[in-house]
Amino acid sequence: MNLLIEAASRSLEKAYNPYSGLSVGCALKTSSGKIYDGVNIENSVFGLTMCAERVAVFKAVSEGNVDIEQIALVASTGKPVYPCGACRQVLFEFNPNTKIHLSNGKTLVLMEILPFAFSRDALS
Repeated sequence: MNLLIEAASRSLEKAYNPYSGLSVGCALKTSSGKIYDGVNIENSVFGLTMCAERVAVFKAVSEGNVDIEQIALVASTGKPVYPCGACRQVLFEFNPNTKIHLSNGKTLVLMEILPFAFSRDALS
């Protein structure tokens, strides 16, 4: 967990946040042990802003790593931040049991904070 929190903290300086001023860093670990980081990337069209979690997930998936085991989140405010609803759904696609490590030392399981996720079962 500490390794992921440290990786997420290091990524904060790369955040692009000219509108909110809030930097968010994420680090995720796949079952292969590889770590991917991500930062929030804002846009003047706010709906096009991308969260740190999705940036990290998309980096991992684009390299063929889809078995996400855990993530860590850190914000420039020093307060713990939780994944937004969109990020929770994206994480669910790859592992509903993803562990989420917060900067205050708390660890959650994705299914605890997204109990009624939309899944591929709904498509059949």
